[in-house]
Amino acid sequence: MDTATTARRESTAPAGVLYVGLELSAREWRLACSGGLATRGMQTVIRAGDRPGWQRAIGRAKRRYGLAASAPVWSCCEAGRDGAWPHRWLTREGVHNRVVDSSSIEVNRRARRAKTDRLDAAKLVRLLLRVALGEVGVWREVHVLSPAAEAARQVPRALTMLTRERTRWRNRIHALLATVGVRLPIDAQFPARLAGATTWADGPVPAAVCARVELAWRFLQQVERERTALQQAQRAARRAGATPAAVCAQRLTRLRGIGDRCAWVLATEVYSRNLQNRRQVGALTGLTGVPYQSGTVVREQGISRAGLAQVRALAVETAWLWVQWQPTSELTQWFQRRFAHGGPGQRRVGIVALARRLVIALWRYDRDGIVPAGAVLKAGVA
Repeated sequence: MDTATTARRESTAPAGVLYVGLELSAREWRLACSGGLATRGMQTVIRAGDRPGWQRAIGRAKRRYGLAASAPVWSCCEAGRDGAWPHRWLTREGVHNRVVDSSSIEVNRRARRAKTDRLDAAKLVRLLLRVALGEVGVWREVHVLSPAAEAARQVPRALTMLTRERTRWRNRIHALLATVGVRLPIDAQFPARLAGATTWADGPVPAAVCARVELAWRFLQQVERERTALQQAQRAARRAGATPAAVCAQRLTRLRGIGDRCAWVLATEVYSRNLQNRRQVGALTGLTGVPYQSGTVVREQGISRAGLAQVRALAVETAWLWVQWQPTSELTQWFQRRFAHGGPGQRRVGIVALARRLVIALWRYDRDGIVPAGAVLKAGVA
């Protein structure tokens, strides 16, 4: 870039602003500061959420770049494991912060092997300057939920975690019993069946195996109690309809084939976001196709898998239930015409396509009240 171009771009940048790229970790934050394109960057490290340290670092940066103490601060950081609290903390400090989807940040293929917090912070502040200059398409920003909407996600996520824990403990019990040739159903009568079970040698289950199975059973029962309590709380919240997520879940469960689990995950993870069109809905689930075109070669590379893995898996599961419980809907009839007579592989491809269409149709139903064509509502929702 020549000097004249740099001068023109610099003249369009907001004057008197301190730009900060933040690389966040569990213990510390690395700040890469800049006063504009024509200035040399500086970096410093503070403890995570350290307000005095933040104020000292920002004060030093403003003095270095000749900015007033009251000069505005623009910052950016990547969305990560800490959730939204760093963004809220920065906003409370008077900072104009942007939360960025890390997967949308462009990567220099020549330098992609180098990965340090210093390089990442410097890259973020350079990208922030490009955004300040009016360049579009630099990155994709993350919609930060309200504290209430963020809290609404915790129960569905906890239920997903507990379901995995439940499966893990059940599998562990089966694996322990399999070592002595015992197969038992895991239900309310399991302890009594275990006491009377015999091994492959027609003897009782060894004490050491029994002790480990009983320990796993106690853990499984604890998980079941927590899971049941959360399910009951979730059902009560849906009936009350006191939050936007609860209202959305209430609406979705009126459709046959849509249960509490699906409704709550879609309501909190997908439809709570500021989605503008069906492309954004499809992209969020990672169910959109990825085209490949080079010269005369044009083909599909499968789905992007770039969205939420939990939502994607649930959407496919819900699509199978939709085919079963909504046979008269246009979506099911489309699937049956296109894929019902194919082999298992063809049906798997079709169900993924149906899952994408279904998530979009349910989004329209939630937003506009348009029931998917041919779909049947439940007679009553408990």
